[in-house]
Amino acid sequence: MAELQSEPPAFANAEEKAAYWEGEAKRFEEMTLEVQLELQEFRECSEEIEKELEAQLEQHEKQTKDLRQQNTTLTFEYESLKERYEKQQTERFRQVSDLQTEISKLTVTNGELTKDVRELEQRNDDLERTNRVIIVSLDDFEQRLNQALERNAFLESELDEKDSLSVTVQRLRDEARDLHHELSVRQRKVSESGKHDERSPLPSPQDKVPTPTTGVPTTPLATITTSHAPPSPTNPDPHKIHQKHVLHNGVDKTPLPPSARISALNIVGDLLRKFGALESKLASCRNFVHEQPPWQSKRVNQIAPKSSETPHEGSTTDSSKNSSVKIRV
Repeated sequence: MAELQSEPPAFANAEEKAAYWEGEAKRFEEMTLEVQLELQEFRECSEEIEKELEAQLEQHEKQTKDLRQQNTTLTFEYESLKERYEKQQTERFRQVSDLQTEISKLTVTNGELTKDVRELEQRNDDLERTNRVIIVSLDDFEQRLNQALERNAFLESELDEKDSLSVTVQRLRDEARDLHHELSVRQRKVSESGKHDERSPLPSPQDKVPTPTTGVPTTPLATITTSHAPPSPTNPDPHKIHQKHVLHNGVDKTPLPPSARISALNIVGDLLRKFGALESKLASCRNFVHEQPPWQSKRVNQIAPKSSETPHEGSTTDSSKNSSVKIRV
C-alpha cells in the first residue's frame, strides 16, 4: 500500500491540478477496495479460527471429563487393591508360619525315610540276584519258545501249501470230471458209429466235398460251426468222430490219448493223498496249539511278528510246487 503524501505539489494551471486530484482519488479508491478485501479475508480467517478453537475447547472439555472419570475409577481400584494387598500380606505371613512348622515335621520324616531307603537298598540287592536267576531261566524259555515258533512257522507254510494244493486238487477234479464226461461221450459216439458201420456202408469222399460257390467264399466260421455241430442220432458219420476240434483262434486241438488221461488221473490221486496228509498235520498242529498254556500263547502272539518272513518263503515254495504241478498236467 502506497503511503499518503503530506503536501500536494504546486500546479501550473487548473487542468494539472484536476488531473492530479483525479489520479489521487482513483488511487485512494483502489486502496479502499484492497483494504476492504483484506478486512473480509481477515473476518473469514478469524471466524474459521474461532470455530477451530471452539471445537478444540469442546474436545478438551470432553477429555477433561473423561480423565476425571478415569481418575475416580482408578482411585476406587487403588483402594480396593490396597485392601486386597493387605489381606494377602496377612495370609502370606500365616502361610509362612505354617510352612515353617511343616518343614520341621518333614525334617523328622526325612530321617525316618533315610532309614527306610537303606533297608530298601538291601532288599533291592536281593531282588537283583533273584532277577539274574530269572533272566537265565527266561533265556532258556525263549530258546524253547523260538523252537516252537519255528515249528509254527513251518506248519503255517504247510498250511499255505495245503490251501494252494486244495485249489489245484479242485481244478484237477473239475478237469477229471470233464475228461470222464468227454470219454463217455466219445465211447458212446464210437459205439453208435460201430452200429452204423454194421448197418450202412461208409459214404464216398465225393459226397462230403462241398461244391464251391462263386458268390460266397468259405470262412473259418463255417468250419467251426460244422465241427462243433452235434452228430445226428439217426445218421451218425464215423468220419466226423475222428475229426479234430477247431478252436475259435484257429488252432487245432487233438483229443488226449488214453495214456495222458491215465497219467492225469494218477496225478489227481497223488494230490488227494498229499491233501489228506496235510489235513492230518494241520489237525495235529491245532491240537498242539490248544494244549499250550494261556501265558505261553500270549508270548507267542507277541513274538510272532519276528518270524513273519518264514511264511513268505513257504508261499514261494507253494508257488513253485503249483507251477511244477501245472507243468506235469
